[in-house]
Amino acid sequence: MRFLADLHVHSRYSRATSKDMDLAHMASWAKAKGLKVVATGDFTHPDWLFNIKTQLQEMENGLLTLREPVRGQDYPVEVEPGDVYFVLSVEVSLIYALGKRVRKIHVVVLAENLEDAQSINSALAARGNLQADGRPTFGMDIRKFIELIKIAAPSAGIIPAHIWTPWFSLFGANSGFDSIEECCGDLAQHILALETGLSSDPPMNWRLSALDPYPLVSNSDAHSPANLGREANLFDADLSYRGIVEAIKTRKGFLKTVEFFPEEGKYHYDGHRNCGVRLSPREALKLNNICPVCGKPLTVGVAHRVEVLADREEGYRPENAVDYQHLFPLQEIIAKAQGKGKQTKSVMEAYFSAINYLGDEFKVLTEVPTEEIRRVLGPRVARAVENMRRGKVRVEPGYDGVYGIIDPFGEEEEKGQESLF
Repeated sequence: MRFLADLHVHSRYSRATSKDMDLAHMASWAKAKGLKVVATGDFTHPDWLFNIKTQLQEMENGLLTLREPVRGQDYPVEVEPGDVYFVLSVEVSLIYALGKRVRKIHVVVLAENLEDAQSINSALAARGNLQADGRPTFGMDIRKFIELIKIAAPSAGIIPAHIWTPWFSLFGANSGFDSIEECCGDLAQHILALETGLSSDPPMNWRLSALDPYPLVSNSDAHSPANLGREANLFDADLSYRGIVEAIKTRKGFLKTVEFFPEEGKYHYDGHRNCGVRLSPREALKLNNICPVCGKPLTVGVAHRVEVLADREEGYRPENAVDYQHLFPLQEIIAKAQGKGKQTKSVMEAYFSAINYLGDEFKVLTEVPTEEIRRVLGPRVARAVENMRRGKVRVEPGYDGVYGIIDPFGEEEEKGQESLF
């Protein structure tokens, strides 16, 4: 079966997360986005796990679905049980000292069923406060963490999260490692995949030959329902927990990843947000990674870190590489076309009109003929989607926590704003 899956999100019990990140809103937005499978997120949090147990029902395929339909004007689309499936997941933060440095790594864990999730929670409860945050923090070496998870739930999937971000990742410039082996040792064999994160894409990761053995996945890390599926994974596999895991492991039935334009990620380039300084890796290296305004060390971004560790030139593609596709959120395309904020009433009305008349967002962005898009959303949105599909967009890379800017209108942008209707 062909389906889209987002395997890393957060619930409303994580810090800095929308109160609407409940199961009903997540299911409705997932369907609007075109997702068949979405992560629960945060299954280690006792209150969220209670919600999962009471509002979802376990299926024989290792996934969960709603017990009751979701209907009402508070939701973008109606959802019936079976329309969307959930996979049990959690992201944890590991902070520990090793090699005279403080290491900070985030890891996503997938569980096959509620029994495994409870077993993992029981093992972790003695190591930290599960109630404090949906993304719990442990002072534990990642090797000990992998051992603990594999003992508690042998079928669990372990995925180092957003592996290039500067502050909390496997290869992070400020707290990470230079290789997977340095980080995980012989326990690296238990890693299911590596998550590219919003600031990198597969071609950037293909420049490191050491990453060839590890499948690359992309997920939204969403903190609000509207951001679900902004990165995702397209499968043609058995719709089940084991089907997903097997497709990732073997890369058979793993069709492609859906990617942000990596320049839009908020840690793509080097720089200093407070100083308004954004630099390419080469520019930063010429300055010895020192800010030309304040004289302090720059925040080294993903592109720089990749450049330092890469042993291949740009453009190399491994033989077993899974395909990828850059997409730009439809809501943001409409907002740019209208010259308004993406949460404004007219933008949301146009977005839901597109979902109702043309199909889910993934379908609109990848399959719907541009003439149909023009009919519903107007010529500027249709042209922007066509530019995006052809990769003809203008980019201003993000840096030091500031999101980059992707202009899907490119050089064809007019000064005036045409009406969408």
